[in-house]
Amino acid sequence: MSLDFPTLLVLATAVTGAIWAMDAAWWGPARRARAEEAARAGSDAGTVQRIQRQSTVVEYARSFFPVILAVLVLRSFVVEPFRIPSGSMMPTLVTGDFILVNKYTYGLRLPVLHTEIADFGDPGRGDVMVFRYPEDPSVDYIKRVVGVPGDTIEYRERRLYINGERVEMDYQGRYDEGGAGSSMTGARVYREQYGEGLDHEILLEEIGNNREVRTRVPEGHYFVMGDNRDNSRDSRYWGFVPDDHVVGRAFLIWMNWDSVDGSIRLERIGGGIQ
Repeated sequence: MSLDFPTLLVLATAVTGAIWAMDAAWWGPARRARAEEAARAGSDAGTVQRIQRQSTVVEYARSFFPVILAVLVLRSFVVEPFRIPSGSMMPTLVTGDFILVNKYTYGLRLPVLHTEIADFGDPGRGDVMVFRYPEDPSVDYIKRVVGVPGDTIEYRERRLYINGERVEMDYQGRYDEGGAGSSMTGARVYREQYGEGLDHEILLEEIGNNREVRTRVPEGHYFVMGDNRDNSRDSRYWGFVPDDHVVGRAFLIWMNWDSVDGSIRLERIGGGIQ
């Protein structure tokens, strides 16, 4: 088991909680008994207080356990922050975006073990989903779901087909974004439409990657692609995302740090993710 942050968080919760519980059950009563005995023997108040005093380890455990437990519960079952490290999801997400991921949209999973304990639904087409990379589950990826179980997915001549029907694309103009997005300046922006209420923007370059694929999505798996179609290593390369690798659905940009301009891009803060 890799000792990643979720593992460390679980261990810290377990250790501090165990120390707190042992103090409440055994060490604390033993201290109080010794203090009462010392008081009956005529010891001064200072001596009695020193006997009653908790050790530094116990004090820290009692202080940090509720905080660590709250962070663990929130991060595991409610919402988790992530940082976007690459431009594979441009124009929806750019390098330096800090996003929030809903951890309960699709169900609840135990931290570290990833065992599902409650099922609230399945990822749908168009969802921007965070998942554990199938080729290295210690790494989190973010892509858009384009194929759900049973779908036939085809990508040819830089067009997406779902179950034999070509997904509509409306030309929006040229991409013109500064800072971390400047690498894609001049790329063509299209609005891709899966159906009523299911639309989002994608990027295509004049001469870009034309990785073609035709496949059927098996049960319990999802086919995902990046919105920056010519600059995304996704299901076209490494296959499907198993259901037990799903982490959650991205829903909000809460911060952006543009490392190119060395500034915070205020206009991106608070933006919903569609």
